[in-house]
Formats: sequence, structure tokens, C-alpha cells
Amino acid sequence: MSTSLIETQGVSKIFGAFTAVDKVDFGIAENDAVGIIGPNGAGKTTFINILTGNLIPEEGKVLYRGEDITTIKIEKRIAMGILRTFQLVHIFDNITVYENLALSFYRKDENRTVPFNMYLVNFLKRKKIREKVEEALSVFELEKKKDDIVGNLSLGNQKMLEIAMAWIADPDILILDEPFAGISDHEIDDILIILKKLHHKKTIIIVEHKLSKLTELVDTLCVMHEGKVIASGPCEETLNDPEVRKSYWKIEE
Repeated sequence: MSTSLIETQGVSKIFGAFTAVDKVDFGIAENDAVGIIGPNGAGKTTFINILTGNLIPEEGKVLYRGEDITTIKIEKRIAMGILRTFQLVHIFDNITVYENLALSFYRKDENRTVPFNMYLVNFLKRKKIREKVEEALSVFELEKKKDDIVGNLSLGNQKMLEIAMAWIADPDILILDEPFAGISDHEIDDILIILKKLHHKKTIIIVEHKLSKLTELVDTLCVMHEGKVIASGPCEETLNDPEVRKSYWKIEE
């Protein structure tokens, strides 16, 4: 019996004559962290779209807790606990950090969409929501910014908030697509500090190009090239794999 929380068995995605994902086998155990790397065009985003239900593969299966979810739609996967930040998170630039977190938790907890012009009156008074938001502010070190309007935050703080809004929905699997893109090393380090708090407390899949930062966090690296997984395993071992050195690093032995 598989020990993977979510896995794929031979999944392929084809667009016309182009095979974006080619018979990929993948798995991640509960509360592990896996980084997916590869050059542009390697198939990383397409593969993540298969995991989350944005795309249905032509071949293969997606299994979650042993159940075949290959054709299950996005909304049901979110309800099952598979969350990619943009699927649930909608940051409102013209309200505060606190209000964004409260809205994200309410939408997940109530499994519904509340009219934007009514939510402040209806749920900010609820004790359960206040307690969860305060917890999120603490975990993500956003207490001092809780009353800031989100549109005035730096990109790094907006990314931190986006991850916090995903976390507050309590997913089983948190999928982050290039969380370090476009921000400074200092801001990346701030996010890394927080993500390390979640290490082995959440199942995390990260697609990222900043490899030196990624290896500080993940247990396993999965390297994709031309739609295939060419290596997967512990970081150092995977990075020294001959096929990775050739295809990813362009180092000829």
C-alpha cells in the first residue's frame, strides 16, 4: 500500500503535438516538503495543474489518500484539502491584512462565498474567526501589519499574506508556485523563516527557481525536464545525479 498522501501514476498531458507532461510518477508523504525544479518549459506548472484539477491528464491517474481523483473538479479537491494559493486566495487590495485573513477563513469554514459588502458586519464579531486570525497573524509575524491596507504592502509582505490566507484554510496539501519570484533575498529569507515553522506540520509542494533557497526547506527534490521526471530524492543526491547535471546544469561528464 502506498505511503503517499497524493501521488500520480504515469500521468501525461498533451497539447496538440506537444507533450507537456510525459508519464510522470510522483508521490509525497504526509507532512513532507517536496521541491519541483526544472528549466522553463519543463512541464512543472502543467504538472501542478494536474494535481490541483485545473487540467485532466490524457493518461495516468492522480490518487489522494488512495482514492482516484483524476477527474474530480477543482472545487471538490479544495474541499478535500488540496490547496494551491490562487485557487482559494483572493487578496483585496483596499482592505486590511486582518480583514483579508478573516474573509479567507470564513469562506473556507462556511464553504460558501459571502457578499463582499456584507462580510464585515456578519463575521468579524465571531469569536472563532477572531481567534483563528490572531493565530495566523502570530504564525506569519504579521501582527504589526494587521491594520495596514494590503495595497500599500510590499510585494514580499503580500506574498506572505497570500501564504497565510492559504494556511488559515487548514489545507492538507499546500502547493506554492514560485513563492519567491520577484522579491528580494531579505524578503525571501523572511518567508523561509515562516515556512520552516510549518515544516513537517503541513504537506508542502513548492515549484521554485531559486534553488539555493529551496534546498533549505524541502526534504526531496523532483527535477523535471521536457515533461519527464529525470530524478527525485534527497537534495544533494538529486542535484549530483548524472542526468540532472547534464540536463539541468548543462554539465557534460
